[in-house]
Amino acid sequence: MAAPISHIIYAKKYFDKYPSTINKDEFILGCSFPDIRRIDDGVQREVTHLKFDPLDLNFDNLTAFQAGWKFHLYCDMKREEILNKYNFYELSDTEGTGRLSAKFLEDEIIYDANNNWEKLVHYFNNAPPTKNGIGVSWETFALWYAILAKYIEKKPDNKAIRVVIAKQLSLAKKTDAIIGYIDKLRENKKVIELLRKVTEEIV
Repeated sequence: MAAPISHIIYAKKYFDKYPSTINKDEFILGCSFPDIRRIDDGVQREVTHLKFDPLDLNFDNLTAFQAGWKFHLYCDMKREEILNKYNFYELSDTEGTGRLSAKFLEDEIIYDANNNWEKLVHYFNNAPPTKNGIGVSWETFALWYAILAKYIEKKPDNKAIRVVIAKQLSLAKKTDAIIGYIDKLRENKKVIELLRKVTEEIV
């Protein structure tokens, strides 16, 4: 998987490469949805991440929200393929907690590829009620997008990453370790190079 900002940048790349009539805002809302499980113990990963088969870029008969959701899962798969192709996980500090840290570092590295975060922050803070089909309550739905809105409002640094991790039930106890690995990975030029390749090759 990728972290929240990266998924949004991937969606922007998709629309740049494949002009579409899909509602872009709703697509990005859906693209940012699957990891809501991190703030809701009642939602298992397989419920949000094994929803579409096959995982491809065919969005026929899907709503814009569903298309974005499917795109998120496609990018999770594609990202791992790209990193494995370049033997990313053979580099120092990229396994275990370092794997998760690399995702947040990627957010930091590619943040500037989008120049319209303010509009998206407003949209997330006012996320429209959307049928998700997996029983996530409106309160949880709205909370998730409020958390994301705060996280994406400026280029993430350790403080912003620490805050967003602390709000995710399954990650909160790992906060210090994740930040520690991010600090190490920032110093590795090869790590930075390969994380940039993900964005270049994802679609």
